[in-house]
Amino acid sequence: MKRMHLFAATFTLAAATLGMTTAVQADVSRGALMATTCFACHGTDGRSPGAMPSIYGYPPEIMMHQLKAFRNGTRPATVMDRHATGYTDEEIRLMAEYLSTL
Repeated sequence: MKRMHLFAATFTLAAATLGMTTAVQADVSRGALMATTCFACHGTDGRSPGAMPSIYGYPPEIMMHQLKAFRNGTRPATVMDRHATGYTDEEIRLMAEYLSTL
């Protein structure tokens, strides 16, 4: 009987750990997917070739602050305010974390 409880506990722990890993991978993939829309203006992988600011390797805290400022209208913008309006706080965090890893 003790062996059965030990097996059940081990299985539950393994399933929970696998679920957490999958959830983290899903978040990274979701952030990466959403960030691809940024590359149309900010250059491949966020490395701008021209006048548009580069976002490559940007610190996530600064990126989140700036995107929220665009979204809230506290930072002037020509286009970014409209883009940022479409994202939730969670989506902004996911994109900012992904962009910081480039």
